[in-house]
This record gives sequence, C-alpha cells and structure tokens, in this order.
Amino acid sequence: MSASSLRARVRSEMHQEIKEVARRHLAAEGANLSLRAVARDMGIVPSALYRYFPGRDALLTALIVDAYEGLGAAATDAEAAVPREDLRGRWFAVCRAVRSWALAHPAEYGLIYGNPVPGYVAPQETVVPAAKVVLLLAAVGRDIPGDALPAGPPVPEPVRADLRRLIDERPGDLPEERLDRVFAAWTHLFGLVSFEVFGRLDTIIVARAEYFEHHVALLADLAGLP
Repeated sequence: MSASSLRARVRSEMHQEIKEVARRHLAAEGANLSLRAVARDMGIVPSALYRYFPGRDALLTALIVDAYEGLGAAATDAEAAVPREDLRGRWFAVCRAVRSWALAHPAEYGLIYGNPVPGYVAPQETVVPAAKVVLLLAAVGRDIPGDALPAGPPVPEPVRADLRRLIDERPGDLPEERLDRVFAAWTHLFGLVSFEVFGRLDTIIVARAEYFEHHVALLADLAGLP
C-alpha cells in the first residue's frame, strides 16, 4: 500500500470514528454537539478534530447526510424487493421501512426530522439524500395506470405551479393532482413516524403497528393506488 493510500485509509477511519462518537452524543444529548466533548471521548485535543471537520456544522452535515442515506437505503432496498406490478406492496414497503429505520435510529431520525438545530443552516449537499423517500413514493404513483383519483378538492393554482415546476425538474411525467396526493401522503407518513418516535402517541394509541398499517392503507387510497 502506498503512503498516500495509507493516509487516505487512516483519514477515512478517523472520519468514521468521529461520527460514531458524535452519534453517541446525539443519542444522549440531542443535536447540541460539542466538538470538545467528542474530542475528549476520543482522547485527542480538540484542534485535532479540525483536521477532519472544520467545525460543528461540518460534522452535523456529515451526520445528517449519513442519516438521510441510511433511511433512503432502507426504503430503496425494501421497495426493490417487491414485484414492480404490486404497486400497493411497493408503497407499503417504503412506508414500513421508514418506520422501522426511525424506530431503530431515533437519535439520527431526530437530527433530520426533529427540531432545527439553532444556528445551523443545511447546505445544498443534504437536499438530494433528503428527497429519496418522496421520490420512491412518487415513482409508485407514476406507475398507477390512468389519471383517475378519488374525489377531492381542486389543487389551488399557486400550488399547481409549484408541483409543475417540480415535475419538470425530473424525468418522467406525473399529473399535478397525483403528485399533490403523493406529497400529502409523504407529509402524513412522517407525521405518523414522528409522533411515534417522539412519544406523542404515548397513552393514546397502544396498537402502534396496527395504527400505522391502517393509516398507510388510507394514504394508499388517497394516492389512488389500486
């Protein structure tokens, strides 16, 4: 192994170790990360961390991207395991994967879907991984034959313009009304998951899995899935 390859390997391993320690702090203290605390747990001086992450925000961004990638990979793998013609099965697979990942990684879920971190502004590099779940749901919606949807209020023209812009930015056409239903389901899905992860259903709903499945079925109906 060349000297440059060895340095790259050591740097990659240090990146991973720093993020693992930071994740433990997330689980214990929330998103109020302290580079000094991370350095202390690693047994190094804080200035050494700056060789790998120039500041708290850079470390937060790395953790956020990892969380979105982990969530997106879980949803992608689950959806890919279902036959393409089973639209409802693909929809359920995505939604179940989101819930399962969130319950298994509550601190990381809280970082990306909990309260905003004071003083932190997410950079552009977080946008693409953040969109993976809704794009999976939109792909299922795109495969629904025909344009018929359950009855509902018309899409307001300003909203329709936003939806048209989003549709035009990506390959494959999708009627505005269909994407509107997918977006409604997407926000409802993360509302369901967030309420469960953050304890908002405690003392209210005991049958959590059944409650979730029932609502995912309602969302499938809303999106017009056969």
